[in-house]
Amino acid sequence: MNSRRVITNSQHVASLTADQEVLVKVEGVSKKFCRSLKRSLWYGLCDIAGELSPFGRRDIAEDRRLEMVDGAQSSISHIPYTPAVAARDEDLREGEFYAVRDVSFELRRGECLGLIGHNGAGKTTLLKMLNGLIKPDHGRIEMNGRVGALIALGAGFNPILTGRENIYINGSVLGLSKKEIDEKIDEIIDFAEIGEFIDMPVQNYSSGMQVRLGFAVATTLDPDVLILDEVLAVGDARFRHKCYHRINKLIKNSAVIFVSHSMDFVAAICRSVALMQHGRMSLYRDPIKGIEAYNNLNTDHGTESIDGGAVFEIYPPVKAATVRLQEKPIGYGEAFPVEVEVESSEIIHNLTLSFTANDQQERPVMNWSLERTGTAWDLPKGRSVLRFAIDPLLLHAGRYSWNLWIGRKDSIEALVYAMRAGHFDVAWTWNPVAGIPYQPLATNFNVETKT
Repeated sequence: MNSRRVITNSQHVASLTADQEVLVKVEGVSKKFCRSLKRSLWYGLCDIAGELSPFGRRDIAEDRRLEMVDGAQSSISHIPYTPAVAARDEDLREGEFYAVRDVSFELRRGECLGLIGHNGAGKTTLLKMLNGLIKPDHGRIEMNGRVGALIALGAGFNPILTGRENIYINGSVLGLSKKEIDEKIDEIIDFAEIGEFIDMPVQNYSSGMQVRLGFAVATTLDPDVLILDEVLAVGDARFRHKCYHRINKLIKNSAVIFVSHSMDFVAAICRSVALMQHGRMSLYRDPIKGIEAYNNLNTDHGTESIDGGAVFEIYPPVKAATVRLQEKPIGYGEAFPVEVEVESSEIIHNLTLSFTANDQQERPVMNWSLERTGTAWDLPKGRSVLRFAIDPLLLHAGRYSWNLWIGRKDSIEALVYAMRAGHFDVAWTWNPVAGIPYQPLATNFNVETKT
């Protein structure tokens, strides 16, 4: 088994210059699992026996590497390394599959990498290997400095101990002395906003309280590498803003890996994006390009969502639906015509419709809805064509994804539901009648100086 996980001392890291400082280095990492528990246990015993056997075959490149090291484990990160051969399907035993396959990337101090992908793409498996919870089957992971991680709700907390006791335990795991934790504990408690509950067992905390405490511990103890997995999914808007502020401060002196299914969070925080798909990774230096690729992940049939892909679903008595938009770019302030053709097997009464748009960072920027007019309509049996126009369309130049919802006015159940089902483009245009895009005058602005 060709795997290495090297952790160098943070004092060595501090001696490096900023342009040389690679805090996370992943080379050809692969991890496989078995779908059957019994078979997995048997394979585990076989692998352990193979590792302990003095006659086990070792990779030639690894033998040469160990000869160069000559027992000096502390210098292993300075020895040239030949990554393991790429993971092959023929290496898999019955029932096995690759959860992570041939992943390589580097992350330097001052960088924040957004790790995105559908559920089951391999994100959490990769994070567990980075944090040392499991080891790769192939490849090498090098983590330099102190690593802080929050990769699961309440991970690392002992439920029967108090919040205060868990802070000291987590700090000790990160290598801090009791004195260092004493200096930080008030800041941790204040950030987590659970002061009156800090001496209560963690098992009695709500999910939000656990995340706040875990985030406070992971970020307050000044890690060199910070790993965050969906930590902003729980918590109110004010706490999420505090988290953004803390992460932005940490990025200056740390390497951050941020996992989220909320693309607006990724766009706001990350400098680059790594998209995981079926265990493989694609890197995008432009986060917007990575988010666009994430949103374009569809199933083979193109009708079901894979965490950010397109959705176009219809429900009885609706039998078919088609949306047609203007193909050429729409100018700012122009009318944007939309046509929806719907086929129904029976008459449907009291319907309403909404047509919304998101920008490339997945932020909602437009909501056209009949709900605000109080208007409802009836859909006759057979084929019908619905036409409406968004006039004027006040969106700046760029590409937007659109969403459509048709349903009964007194129900939340959709009859036609489309999410990211297509795109439309808005172009800069100069219209001598409409003028330039709306720019409010900067009136009533003054500065008062107090002495």
